Amino acid sequence: MKKQIIIYIVLGIIFLIAVNGTVFIMDETQQSIVTQFGKPVGEPRTTPGINFKVPFLQKVQFFDKRYLEWDGDRNQVPTRDKKFIFVDTYARWEITNPLQFFIRLKDERSAQSRLDDILDGETRNAIANHDLLEVVRSSNRNPEVTAQFMEELEVLEDISVGREKIEDIVLSKANERTSDLGVRVLDFKFKRMNYVNEVRDRVYDRMISERNRIADQFRSEGQGEARKIQGNKERDLAKIQSEAFREAEEIKGRADAEATAIYASAYNQNRQAVDLYKFLRTMESFEKSLDENTSIILSTDTEFFRYLNRLD
Repeated sequence: MKKQIIIYIVLGIIFLIAVNGTVFIMDETQQSIVTQFGKPVGEPRTTPGINFKVPFLQKVQFFDKRYLEWDGDRNQVPTRDKKFIFVDTYARWEITNPLQFFIRLKDERSAQSRLDDILDGETRNAIANHDLLEVVRSSNRNPEVTAQFMEELEVLEDISVGREKIEDIVLSKANERTSDLGVRVLDFKFKRMNYVNEVRDRVYDRMISERNRIADQFRSEGQGEARKIQGNKERDLAKIQSEAFREAEEIKGRADAEATAIYASAYNQNRQAVDLYKFLRTMESFEKSLDENTSIILSTDTEFFRYLNRLD
């Protein structure tokens, strides 16, 4: 009885092992091929669910069905116009033919290494065939001018290709080289670009020189405006002083004329009183100057003579 139980247990274990070696399950993110003695057998398995294989003799190689990431190394690359830049790239790829992928590359690690060679090489070729402006710019555009004097400074050269088209070129060339590998590159982008130190220093010097020129232009325009304001101020001041002096002289002239008119009017109105006053004063002088013992000799031009002559 005990021997039978042991036999049943052993048979059950063998059955479980056989079933486990025969059945395998794939989910939605997986695809696979079955190999026998290291060689692929049958068509790739791409449908999720339960699948079968020969136990012990056959093995299953699983591959990812999702989009996979490729991150390139940061490399120093020369452009066509001999400008060295650091280029950092990335891409997305997928396994389109698991059987071809297994035959040519075996696994994802080998695929990543192969993509390094292909994408890095095509990146170098594409950048070496274009100028720096084509690599860093995507399209022709009109710069935003923030000040009138910037209109002549902000002039961008036209490009014929551009960054996005260069990315498309790399993507197209890469897919041509990966067509027999069972993979497809879905997208390729330049993640970052930097100048090398020597080029960056020259760019900074050029930027500093340009900004210094703009600053000098600001100073020159400011000094010119200051001189213009100063000249306008002195001209306006001289004009105000001249008009004030002219108005003051006109007021004085009118006042003098009015005073003269008043004097003349007063003199004409009181002429008889003035003559009487002069006569009385002359008589007072006679009274004080002459007595019974005084003799005088008068000129015909004196007031005394004129009054005495009138009395006769």
